[in-house]
Amino acid sequence: MIKETSLVHLSTGARYMLLSALGFALMTACVKSAADRGIPVLEIVAFRAVISLVLSYLDIKRKRLSVWGNNKPLLIARGTVGALTLICVYYAVSTLSLAEATVLQYTYPAFTALIALWFLKERIQIATVLCIGMSIVGVIAMMQPNLRDGLLTSTPPLSILAALIGALGSALAYVMVRQLSRTDDSSVIIFYFPLIAFPVSVVLLGDSFVTPSLEELALLILVGIFTQVGQIGLTKAMAAEQAGKVTAYAYVQVVFSAILGWSIFSEVPTVWTIAGGVLIISGALLNTLCKR
Repeated sequence: MIKETSLVHLSTGARYMLLSALGFALMTACVKSAADRGIPVLEIVAFRAVISLVLSYLDIKRKRLSVWGNNKPLLIARGTVGALTLICVYYAVSTLSLAEATVLQYTYPAFTALIALWFLKERIQIATVLCIGMSIVGVIAMMQPNLRDGLLTSTPPLSILAALIGALGSALAYVMVRQLSRTDDSSVIIFYFPLIAFPVSVVLLGDSFVTPSLEELALLILVGIFTQVGQIGLTKAMAAEQAGKVTAYAYVQVVFSAILGWSIFSEVPTVWTIAGGVLIISGALLNTLCKR
């Protein structure tokens, strides 16, 4: 008798993590769609920041907290890093395939380990060393020339650099949040991100603003909504179970992104993209599972 498997058999934490992965994958698809329609990346960041700012502010008021927090210097630093990271990630999403951009984002565990070693003096496990090595080899593999439509082409180096800077920024933000969680509520920490991201993106955008059509405006609003879905799913998953038990499900976002890229943008991963992606995700999973 074949045992039936479905979402019903997954734990609550795992289901929330899958919801988070789907939310973030849909968010990147909306970002890419908006960028393909001519909306500047910085404008997309600004719209995302406005939506997040309103939702975060309402959440803080619901909890009856001060919006300014306690550790203001580190909160400002976290918001600044988050803003620059988001710009790099959205640029990578707009110029790479969804699968490539998502896979490169998952090099952040390697960066996190190195930052934690430097700033927090944490020891690096053997699994983490393997994760770092596999991430490096995976990135090199993804940079190899591929045969597309009979022509030998390479993945844009600037796009890969932006994705890696985004992953580094995510790692820095993660370490900062770990420090901030000792002094400030999570809602306040989240609030500082759009609080800084909005003015930064508006200043950098300058006079390049493009008035969106109704369809493009809907996409920009969906970017904020799907981001919130992803964040809520992630928070609920961490609250339902220990992080180590559900984190591995987050990597399903790569599968969701590949499906969305193929179905919406006709993106077919190349051999080198698959090879590099397998190395990066395997290294990240190895690091996650061994820490359990």
